[in-house]
Amino acid sequence: MSSTEVEATSDLPSGEPVPSASSGPAPEPRPMPIKAVLAATPSNVDAFLAHLQRCLSTPSGIDTTALFLCYSSRLSAALLESLTGPAIQRSATQLMALASALPPYTTLLLTSKSLSSFSPSAALLLSIAKRLRAFSGMLSEARTFLRLWGLLNMYFWARGLIARLRAARQEVKDEKAAGGIAKLDKLEVSFSVTQLVACIIFQSLENGAYLAQKGLLSWQPANIGKAMRLSARFWGCFVGLKIGELFYDAWRRSQRTPAERLGDRTVAVMEQEESAWTDEWRKTVVRQLAWFPLTIHWSLEQGIFSDMAVGAIASVPGVVQMRDLWAKTAA
Repeated sequence: MSSTEVEATSDLPSGEPVPSASSGPAPEPRPMPIKAVLAATPSNVDAFLAHLQRCLSTPSGIDTTALFLCYSSRLSAALLESLTGPAIQRSATQLMALASALPPYTTLLLTSKSLSSFSPSAALLLSIAKRLRAFSGMLSEARTFLRLWGLLNMYFWARGLIARLRAARQEVKDEKAAGGIAKLDKLEVSFSVTQLVACIIFQSLENGAYLAQKGLLSWQPANIGKAMRLSARFWGCFVGLKIGELFYDAWRRSQRTPAERLGDRTVAVMEQEESAWTDEWRKTVVRQLAWFPLTIHWSLEQGIFSDMAVGAIASVPGVVQMRDLWAKTAA
């Protein structure tokens, strides 16, 4: 909303070959001259920026990058705020000690500068956390704005689904006419149709709530909050259905005979395709399992997770999707 299989050789170090016992100690690596480092830096930066530009060249790439930055920033802000907690507490203790030493009836005015004067490092971290949180909020709103056109995508999703269902029904009819015993997988159809309906309702409610927040619709504030929570519940419905569909697909594939798995492919091609399917399946399961508890959190008025937990959990699909995007856009 990553594969744990890697080759055994990935655990081995790469680089220079292992010296034999008689070759003596390996020579010390010579440091690269500063001039060489500085000369290589512009090309490295240029390659990184070119790769980033490829990531941002499509709407899905923009959304993935924004997702990754949004929740990594939110998690970083929460971590920085937790680190400053003890320092702020000590500063408050010191201020209370000073206050207790003042004459009676003295007015004591506390400001944020009062605390920062006792702990400049804590004040700096809090300032960074504030900016990271603002950056995360900006990206979150930008992603919501970009989803305003989501209903258009769902129209084409629905049209494609209808076309596939018609083709599947026709295929079943043709096979039955030829004496076969084919039948339509009703559970698969149910997964597809209910996911589409859940997404349409989710997107409609979110769009309405967002437009009402901006004053384009005359909804009451209480109704805006209800619509946002209800939209999260339908998103959770989609995620739960997606998880069920993923495990159903895995079960169906496990029921195939060796001949059905091989088909008209070679063994090498079959193993490669099976490995690619398993890798994609696992990454999708990880993403959806991470989103599911968050849909519950956002569907409740008070929520169930701390801000740090939200940032940490939502960073999982962000990292998975960003790694995929980075790999697919490699030159």
